[in-house]
Amino acid sequence: MTTRTRILTGITTTGTPHLGNYAGAIRPAILASQDANADSFYFLADYHALIKCDDPQRIQRSRMEIAATWLAGGLDVNRVTFYRQSDIPEIPELTWLLTCVAAKGLLNRAHAYKASVDKNLETGEDPDAGITMGLYSYPVLMAADILMFNAHKVPVGRDQIQHVEMARDIGQRFNHLFGNGKEFFTMPEALIEESVATLPGLDGRKMSKSYDNTIPLFTSAKDMKDAISRIVTDSRAPGEAKDPDNSHLFTLFQAFATKAQEEEFRAELLQGLGWGEAKSRLFQLLDGQLGEARERYHQLMSRPADMEDLLLIGAKKARAVAAPFLAELREAVGLRSFVNQAAAPVAAKKKAAKAARFVSFREDDGSFRFRLLSADGEQLLLSRNFADGKAAGAVTKQLQSGQTLDIRTEKYGFNVWLDGECVAESSAIYADAAQRDAGIDTLRVALTPTED
Repeated sequence: MTTRTRILTGITTTGTPHLGNYAGAIRPAILASQDANADSFYFLADYHALIKCDDPQRIQRSRMEIAATWLAGGLDVNRVTFYRQSDIPEIPELTWLLTCVAAKGLLNRAHAYKASVDKNLETGEDPDAGITMGLYSYPVLMAADILMFNAHKVPVGRDQIQHVEMARDIGQRFNHLFGNGKEFFTMPEALIEESVATLPGLDGRKMSKSYDNTIPLFTSAKDMKDAISRIVTDSRAPGEAKDPDNSHLFTLFQAFATKAQEEEFRAELLQGLGWGEAKSRLFQLLDGQLGEARERYHQLMSRPADMEDLLLIGAKKARAVAAPFLAELREAVGLRSFVNQAAAPVAAKKKAAKAARFVSFREDDGSFRFRLLSADGEQLLLSRNFADGKAAGAVTKQLQSGQTLDIRTEKYGFNVWLDGECVAESSAIYADAAQRDAGIDTLRVALTPTED
């Protein structure tokens, strides 16, 4: 029997969805959910919203608006599991289990935390000024979202790839500590849809609430028309040829048009179509495609009890998966009934003795690297960048094969070479040669194959 691919997507409930959210995340996710081979989980990330927003009314309103947007856009709740994060009590419990194995050093490297620290340093503030534990621990909550349902694929923007990699790292650590040969967590993969549109806003920058340059999705036709009229264009008059490839108005049109509509619009711009008329064409295109969905959206917003019922049904479906799985995880870590606990011998608990392990990750530029961590989590080795994960994996296999290591010292550090090429370097610059040599000895022991 073919295993269905489990896809998981969440959207943070801190604002009103705009055209960029729809084209970049909501529309492709709804299309993906119609795949018969997909087992799709879609959720309102309202716990995540608490990290970014302390306005209860805004969060409540956003939860409703985002739920209505998904449903109005055509999400079929009979085909998918659609739920609010806060309706799944197993999520925060798993978050704590994962927090207890997540390395602080790993969380120190999270982009959002580092960006906040850098901003504080630039302004002369204390490095952690204004930084909450919610922001700092955000990657662990996201890992719980993903690992709870053992998602295979997680559609994310490039800025979120790191969080999926962190979920893998935390999941691997839990498997290693408590699995005793069992892999509790599936290792998720970030799914980057290169074809998905990143829409420009009114000023040409990425459409974002942060820039106040968005086009409303479902508020009203008038609001949409007014926003489109404010799109910045060049000064070419009607009758003068326009350059479609350097027009963000054309890019917006392109994201919703058929190929034939796109080619016709391009030709008209080259022939001198006025910008006012071009904006009118864009409004007609969008209104034609989104008009019915807008009506459904307003109907849903006027009947919140209907949305509540649908989300509670979705929560019941999600908890049918989450509750028994969390019971397994509780058992694994030792949170067991006094009455029914299995009399597992102490030796079995320690059978999976801690050992050094490789952890692979992906850099922002798309390259792959790996770390070698000691049993205590200390980083012993950091690889160079590899073009793909397969090449990085081949090197880790060679290092684990027991072959004689070619280690070359360099002042108070060292490099590891394979087949005449430097593949990794020491993670530390040691205080002196004695400490460096001790580090090399530790590395050799860590890479010595052990017999079961």
